[in-house]
Amino acid sequence: MVALGTLLLLGLLLTAPPALGQGQGPARRRRPPPPQSPLEKVAAQEELSLPQLAGRWFLVGMASRCSYLAEHSHRLEATVVTVTDLVGQSLAISTFRKLDGMCWEIRQRYLPAQAHGRFLLKGRGYGSKVDVVVGETDHSSYAILYYQKGRSISVKLYGRTSQVSDAVVDKFEQRVRAVGLSEDVTYYFPTYGFCDSADEFHILDEMKP
Repeated sequence: MVALGTLLLLGLLLTAPPALGQGQGPARRRRPPPPQSPLEKVAAQEELSLPQLAGRWFLVGMASRCSYLAEHSHRLEATVVTVTDLVGQSLAISTFRKLDGMCWEIRQRYLPAQAHGRFLLKGRGYGSKVDVVVGETDHSSYAILYYQKGRSISVKLYGRTSQVSDAVVDKFEQRVRAVGLSEDVTYYFPTYGFCDSADEFHILDEMKP
């Protein structure tokens, strides 16, 4: 089950209390608000069209401080994603990649969050919630998505083809730097060896309850 565990790893204002009455002691100090989430500073794509976002995308690049990614950066596998629009609100995501030479499919659902272009990915287990933001896309050639789990943020670049223009790469790298990541934790994926399908024994369905 090592492969399954690896896929699971890869593939998710406080108000002050009222003042005490006279004779009950001093009022408590107001608690400071919690620090702003890194993803709250990221604006979602304006006029995002989920039907136009649907279809096939190739994972071109990813910026993340994930230790697993750093340790296995020399073994990155070509990855392709199929996006299906579910009634204009949520997205069904199928990710195809190889693991130990076998093609796997990971099925996930991006649920609508508090604003258009923001989604919630619920994985299995406690603390597996991932916030997702579509930061920028032209729908036809590239898409830049942000993912946050806890306080950790990552940025992914997708293309309608396995290679994108230098101008798009520059946009991606600018957005990477804007959230405090660097080229040292930015990785680009192979442009060959993609999987198009997986048999029934190599499907990880995270959409099932």
